[in-house]
Amino acid sequence: MMDFCFPDKINEIIGGRTYSVDDIGKSDSSVLIFDDAVLKIRPEIYADKNEHAMMDWLKDKIPAPEYLCDISENGMNYLLMSKIGGKMSCDDEFMNDPELLIHILAGAMKMLWSTDISDCPVKNDLSTVLRQAEHRVEHGLVDIDDAEPETFDKDGFKDPEELFRWLYENKPEEDFVLSHGDFCLPNIFVDGGKFSGFVDIGRMGVADRYQDIALCLRSLRHNFDGVYNGISYGGFDEKKFFDALGIEPDYDKIRYYILLDELF
Repeated sequence: MMDFCFPDKINEIIGGRTYSVDDIGKSDSSVLIFDDAVLKIRPEIYADKNEHAMMDWLKDKIPAPEYLCDISENGMNYLLMSKIGGKMSCDDEFMNDPELLIHILAGAMKMLWSTDISDCPVKNDLSTVLRQAEHRVEHGLVDIDDAEPETFDKDGFKDPEELFRWLYENKPEEDFVLSHGDFCLPNIFVDGGKFSGFVDIGRMGVADRYQDIALCLRSLRHNFDGVYNGISYGGFDEKKFFDALGIEPDYDKIRYYILLDELF
């Protein structure tokens, strides 16, 4: 196991405890799992203060990690937070029970939608997010090898610049709710067959509801098809997902927000 050196303030809280390293996900962070806490370590330039702000704001609203300590030292940022109980919603237990999984995910999403956003400290409207996307494109930060196969193939976009222009010119009308921002199965935790909390909330804020619908649907498709771990599961019915949400799907918006995520 890799050894990590922690700042003194972090050591005062978790020094000497054993931990495991969470290698699920695609971030630039090292995530250490303790018995009752999680430590995210990342280069300081990638530290997202929105995550800390949202933790403070979410307290007593919806289940999410609570802030314990946030410090930068020697070019690295250390964010220590409480640990959400339960298992990732992509665990075999839930993948083998798609109807329960859909019920849990839809309930978690509706919980976000029902949250009052009038004083939410983070706004992730398309104007804001597209400015971030433009910065990433201009500085060569987009990993096209991590994109969906069809996004940049011969029938898709030539490059991230062309995709960004299309996204900018085809912005849909927005319907604002509280959005997780990266509503994928590993970020939704379940305990005792019930939703127990959200993790990885650095992209949470006010955004269109299809930001979460699109990424959740993509995550469901890929987890059931075996894209992520090579194990295919049966029984996922997209119609039942939208029935549980109580909406008719807007597939144009779903495509838009999946394409937008390709730049992040």
